[in-house]
Amino acid sequence: MLLNAGVKNLIGVDRHGAVHTGREDLNSSKRWFAENTNPELLAGTITEVIAGADVFLGLAGPDLLTVEDVQSMASDPIVFAMANPDPEIRPELIKDIAAVIATGRSDFPNQINNVLAFPGIFRGALDAKATKITENMKLAAARAIADVVGEDLHQQFIVPTAFDPRVAPAVAEAVRLAAIEDGACR
Repeated sequence: MLLNAGVKNLIGVDRHGAVHTGREDLNSSKRWFAENTNPELLAGTITEVIAGADVFLGLAGPDLLTVEDVQSMASDPIVFAMANPDPEIRPELIKDIAAVIATGRSDFPNQINNVLAFPGIFRGALDAKATKITENMKLAAARAIADVVGEDLHQQFIVPTAFDPRVAPAVAEAVRLAAIEDGACR
């Protein structure tokens, strides 16, 4: 999805380090990932490959990132520490370093939660009589969520709350239109 959204230099890291085509220990999913990301073939630990990065998107587990890791990133880094209930790094540790911080927790600003997408995705797919959920439909949902924020965008508000009544209808309509565009309807 990130590649479809235009991300050019995506580097995944697992417990053995950066995922790249030179590694021999990759399963089929990680092999595909290696073949489609990490164009510079970076290798090493998260600490080694995060240096200079603009964005960290964590989807793994608690305390995997250090303050020093975030300090080594590009200026004004964006940190999405999504592990829940304990993020990859506690937001309060990097509040003076990161330009934007998001977590999967409701007790911090910028909670990223799949509840923002799924009611609207399902409603839009049902309304369109879609036979599948396409990558374009998912991307349309993400853009619709972002559009709800609109002019109110700031560091502590990059995504609407799960209780914003505008989200599900906006996502549903965007998904419905994407399903029609993709020819994914009965």
